[in-house]
Amino acid sequence: QVQLVESGGGQVQTGGSLNLSCAADRRTFKGYAMAWFRQAPGNEREFVAAISWNAGSTFYSESVTERFIITRDNANYILSLQMNNLKPEDAAVYYCAASRRIGTPTSSDQYSYWGQGTQVTVSS
Repeated sequence: QVQLVESGGGQVQTGGSLNLSCAADRRTFKGYAMAWFRQAPGNEREFVAAISWNAGSTFYSESVTERFIITRDNANYILSLQMNNLKPEDAAVYYCAASRRIGTPTSSDQYSYWGQGTQVTVSS
């Protein structure tokens, strides 16, 4: 069982930055592709960014590319999401997720393990 715990959410103004972290179970983190998803009230959960198990590849949704950066520290079992130039439409609960799939899966049903989420609020 992979345990994931997100942190780093909060409230920022438009144009601000936040860095989200996800602490993973060290026994399995290295073998999993990891991703960030988000869900705003009334919306479905949507893909944000993914990174392969060895950090060899990353993939971003069009709405966040060139603003967000996903990284992973396999030595310390930490997944991160640096979010820059935040917009009101980025406000959501952000979840980290782990998948045994190869590469950078983008569909939520490809991910087996999920964290509890961290709230990001962006004020205009």
